[in-house]
Amino acid sequence: MDFSAINIRYGGLADSDCCLSCGGAINFAKPKAGEVCVDLGSGRGTDALRMTEEVGESGFVYGIDISDNMIEKARQNASKFEIKNVRFLCCELEKIDLADGIADLVISNCTINHATDKEAVWGEIFRILKKGGRFVVSDIYSTIPIESEFRNDPVAVAECWAGAVTRNEYLITLVKNGFTGIEIIEESKPYKKGKAEVASLTVAGKKPAGGCCRQR
Repeated sequence: MDFSAINIRYGGLADSDCCLSCGGAINFAKPKAGEVCVDLGSGRGTDALRMTEEVGESGFVYGIDISDNMIEKARQNASKFEIKNVRFLCCELEKIDLADGIADLVISNCTINHATDKEAVWGEIFRILKKGGRFVVSDIYSTIPIESEFRNDPVAVAECWAGAVTRNEYLITLVKNGFTGIEIIEESKPYKKGKAEVASLTVAGKKPAGGCCRQR
């Protein structure tokens, strides 16, 4: 997928007051004191900075985003409020610049649907989670497969539906990557988005405490 259209549009919103997310994973994540948390698609840093309060001085939060503009704005916000237990990193979700088994919790709001290789993203989430670690992700799925002609269409990409997969494909990807205890926390009715019909969901799951059971 060519991300130039969405990156220009998205990065340009760094200084905007508009809402960038369609999900509320943060509302269900329940970070605990002392935990290490990761926010994928952290944007201006709102959710990441909120989690710093919940994990306290003994915990730490990483914000991951592909936009230099968003990372810079997030860093400015952290500096403004003198928040020390946070770090914002610019990297692709398919190759997260964090060590294996570093995180107790990973959250994300309407970001993974943009990734070309979603299996790679979920593989990275699995990799960076500690054994027994958990994720809470809000995202969208399409009610029917998106036609291939729209996958790289600049308008469809900018409207944030070009990369959506079906509900079944979404959940199968989680199972294939080894996650257990998968739970749909909330799910919307289907709605129109561009030329597609999609639905929003918030899904949670865990990396097994006893080891890896990924399907290959």
